[in-house]
Amino acid sequence: MKVLLTYKNLPGKGLLERLERQFDVCVYEQDGYMPREELLKSLGDVDGLISMLSERVDAKLLDHAPKLKVVSNYAVGYNNIDVAAATDRGIMVTNTPGVVTDATADLAWAILMGIARDVCRVDRFVRTGEWKEWRPEMFVAADITGTTLGIIGLGRIGQAMAKRAAGFDMPVLYTDVFRADPELERRLGAQFLPLDDLLRKADFVTIHVPLNADTHHLIDAHALSLMKPSAYLVNTARGAIVDEPALVEALRNEKIAGAALDVYELEPKLADGLAELDNVILIPHLGANSRRTRDRMASMTADNMIAALTGEQPPNLVNPEVMAHRRVRDTF
Repeated sequence: MKVLLTYKNLPGKGLLERLERQFDVCVYEQDGYMPREELLKSLGDVDGLISMLSERVDAKLLDHAPKLKVVSNYAVGYNNIDVAAATDRGIMVTNTPGVVTDATADLAWAILMGIARDVCRVDRFVRTGEWKEWRPEMFVAADITGTTLGIIGLGRIGQAMAKRAAGFDMPVLYTDVFRADPELERRLGAQFLPLDDLLRKADFVTIHVPLNADTHHLIDAHALSLMKPSAYLVNTARGAIVDEPALVEALRNEKIAGAALDVYELEPKLADGLAELDNVILIPHLGANSRRTRDRMASMTADNMIAALTGEQPPNLVNPEVMAHRRVRDTF
C-alpha cells in the first residue's frame, strides 16, 4: 500500500521509519508544502494521506484519490477536511486529540503574561538602546495575580488554563455550549456565565473553542465592545474565531488594553494594521510546538495510519460512522 507524506520536515521521532517498515511511502521532497495541483496529480494510487492543517482536503481532492482509505491529519483540529465528503466515500479521517493540551495551554499562558507585562515591547526598548536609566514610572504594566480569567470553551485546553489560573489566585469564569459538571466546576473553581457577561467581567479573555459555523467571528466588534478597556484578549485556538479588522480597531482606539495571538484567519497574512500596533503580541501558530508534543503527534499519526491500512479501526477516528459505510461498500 502507498502512503503520501506531503511535508518532508514533519517534526517528531519515528514516524517515517515506522511507516516505511510496512508501506511504500512517498515523501514530497521539496521545501515547504506540496502545491495543491501537484498533490491532486499524485493521489491516483495513494491508499493513505498524511495531511497538514494548512492543506484543504475537500471533495475535489478526494475525487482525485479513488484508492484512498484514510486521511491521517497531523493536528488536533480537522476543519481543513471535509469530513462528510470523506465519509460519503468511505474514507477514514483521523487526528491527534489530547496531545497538544499542555503545550497549547503553556503557550497561551506565556503570551497572556507577555502582553500583560509588555514583555515584547520592553525587550525592543532595551535592544534598541533606548534604556538609559532605571525610572520607577517606566512601563507600569497590568497585574495578573488576583485578576479574573475568562475562558471561552472549557474543553481540555480550557481546563488546563483554569488549573494554571489557580496558581495566580485568579477567579475563573467560563462559557461554553453546555455547562460543565458541577464537580468539574468545583475542582477548577470555575463559574459559568453567558458569553456577554463573561466579556464584561473578565480581565483576561482566552479562547479555546473549535472553529465552526457558530464560532466564526464569535469575537466581533460587539463582543469587543463589551470588554473592559483594561482587559486583554488571548487567542491560541483558530484565527477566524476573531474578527481581526474589528480587533485592530479596538486595539488602535484602546477599547481594550491589548491582545496576544498565535493564530490568524488568513495566516500567514495579517489583518491590515495589526503588525503596526504595540499593544499586541503576534506569534506564528506555535501552540503545539514543544518537543514532547511533536513526538507524540508523530506517534499518533503513525498509529492511525497503520491501523487504518491493516484493517483495524484507528484509535483516533473522527468519523466512526464510516466503518459501517465501509462494511456495506465492501459487500459489493
